[in-house]
Amino acid sequence: MTSLAALQILLVDDNPHMRTIASAVLKSAGIKKVLEAGDGGAGLQMLRDHAVDLAIVDYNMFPLDGVEFTRLVRNSPDSANPYLPIIMMTGHSGKQRVYEARDAGVTEFLAKPITAKGVLDRIQSVIWKPRPFVKTEGYFGPDRRRASPSHFRGPFRRATDAAREPATDASSIVTV
Repeated sequence: MTSLAALQILLVDDNPHMRTIASAVLKSAGIKKVLEAGDGGAGLQMLRDHAVDLAIVDYNMFPLDGVEFTRLVRNSPDSANPYLPIIMMTGHSGKQRVYEARDAGVTEFLAKPITAKGVLDRIQSVIWKPRPFVKTEGYFGPDRRRASPSHFRGPFRRATDAAREPATDASSIVTV
């Protein structure tokens, strides 16, 4: 992994022990600038006050949880950076929670208990494999399709996918 020293990361978790652990993992990887917030509201204020490259946010916080934090970062008119990579970490990694986080616009998901490898893998993913952002009437955030396999033949659902529809005329059939 290349040097991460230039990154400024916002860590938002209401559990001070979890913040200490996550911060230690980040600093051991060479990240020197780790800002910490105890809830989503304080995290949003830090985003307004600091140029943050990445946020790692807990799912379950009060009064503003990680999902609502993500929605506000993505959709609020006064958002400091709606394209901010957001890694959601939680001890509640059931299917519904993962879907809710994904649908709010989370970039990556990390289940607790966290490991140094898990944290660094997610950071590496958002840096080296960024997904394009999608804006629709009901969603703004990273493309939820992780891959577009070449063997997939539809059905395609986006208007821009029309160009990807497989040709059906006989001249396009190739035999080998």
